[in-house]
Amino acid sequence: MDSETPTPNTSPSNPIRLDAIDRVILRELTRDARVPNNVLAATAGIAPSTCINRVRALQESGVITGFHAHINLESVGISLFALISVRIHSHARHRMREIARALGRLGNVQSVFFLGGERDFLLHVACETPSQLRDFITEHLGADPAVSNTQTNIVFEHLTNNVAQQAWETEGTGKR
Repeated sequence: MDSETPTPNTSPSNPIRLDAIDRVILRELTRDARVPNNVLAATAGIAPSTCINRVRALQESGVITGFHAHINLESVGISLFALISVRIHSHARHRMREIARALGRLGNVQSVFFLGGERDFLLHVACETPSQLRDFITEHLGADPAVSNTQTNIVFEHLTNNVAQQAWETEGTGKR
């Protein structure tokens, strides 16, 4: 279940202004994106019609970009996770965005982070076995002439995944 809403061009220098009700709506949808509108409205202390209009406005403004199912990958046999730092050769730097998009399309890649610093990208990958991880690195990264080097770190335990939810727990989040 992945329903995407187009994101308009927004600038960090001109963020969307959120009020306390918007933050309640975002917090509750982050906890459970399938919460019924009437329950969401009651929690936010507003009428259901107002609530649905607020959710639509948050979608149209690009604050809400989609509703997603969070899959427990381990329950389907994907239990090896790694963070791979990738450095790109200087001769390929003009293709950074293209390379990032290509990396994001690889089957094992969960996330691609464009970095500042010594490394150019950080890949979060998910694999079934160590040999699948090895094959991913050698076939997709090691064989790519744009890749200068990689460093792989195995994830032993992912302790938290509620950054978005925590953002809406704080009263001061969002511009007023």
